[in-house]
Amino acid sequence: MNSDYDKSSSNGIEKSLPPDEYLNKTHEVKTLLGPLTEKSSEFCSDAAITRYLAARNGHVKKATKMLKETLKWRAQYKPEEIRWEEIAREAETGKIYRANCTDKYGRPVLVMRPSSQNTKSYKGQIRFLVYCMENAILNLPDNQEQMVWLIDFHGFNMSHISVKVSRETAHVLQEHYPERLGLAIVYNPPKIFESFYKMVKPFLEPKTCNKVKFVYSDDNLSKKLLEDLFDMEQLEVAFGGKNSDAGFNFEKYAERMREDDLKFYGNTTGSSTSAHLTKSDSEVLDSEMNQLEDKEDEKIKNGTLHSPLDTTKTYT
Repeated sequence: MNSDYDKSSSNGIEKSLPPDEYLNKTHEVKTLLGPLTEKSSEFCSDAAITRYLAARNGHVKKATKMLKETLKWRAQYKPEEIRWEEIAREAETGKIYRANCTDKYGRPVLVMRPSSQNTKSYKGQIRFLVYCMENAILNLPDNQEQMVWLIDFHGFNMSHISVKVSRETAHVLQEHYPERLGLAIVYNPPKIFESFYKMVKPFLEPKTCNKVKFVYSDDNLSKKLLEDLFDMEQLEVAFGGKNSDAGFNFEKYAERMREDDLKFYGNTTGSSTSAHLTKSDSEVLDSEMNQLEDKEDEKIKNGTLHSPLDTTKTYT
């Protein structure tokens, strides 16, 4: 197997410092954090602090600041209180879902299909993304900290790129889920997306770029990456696998997510204080930004505006 993907001896996080030094820096971060609530203390495990240190290249003060911002965000946004029933409408088309299989290292797999976007509410879309991230993290095995993304570009065109959603997605992932991405497989992207990615790539840190792999169904060399990473008997047909039963079925997936909500949270209904908006509230607020977003989208597609993603920080 390709050594680039051999994560069997670690949790997959790229560490720039020796283990002993990370241990010392972890204690420093804990000291700087000061007294924490019970919930915050549970979140700030040694593994979590290590991820934040890795995202900030071992810089204790920067990692501490980043972690404090995440604790503040989690206290306000309450991602652990999002339940399936709240975001089910976003999931109807299978634009993001957790696959039934894992990769060969036990990492959960999030399948993403940009062309299956089915709503206009960017707040709802981000809340759905957060739910999916939280669910994948809860399903991580004990020896893993990361997940794999399989991004299927079948049917994609530039109209599926939203500036506002892209900006907020980048912010949430880079600031609050550092070092959670092990690998992103970009499957059969069209030429137009390749051009967009080339525009964004110079702003990405090298280790982030190294996690993005382009795979084409008509290229045996790139297809080998999938064969090295997955049991092809379990991988769904859409990605060149042999499992014809592994596609998305909304009813079955809904049942699976409700079971996960009950398993991990003890209920299937979030708190009444959960920071969510109703469908109508969310869409009314979103509509206020539509004209500005449309103008920004058009500039990006015409190549007259750089990507809005803040790619000066590492979130993968």
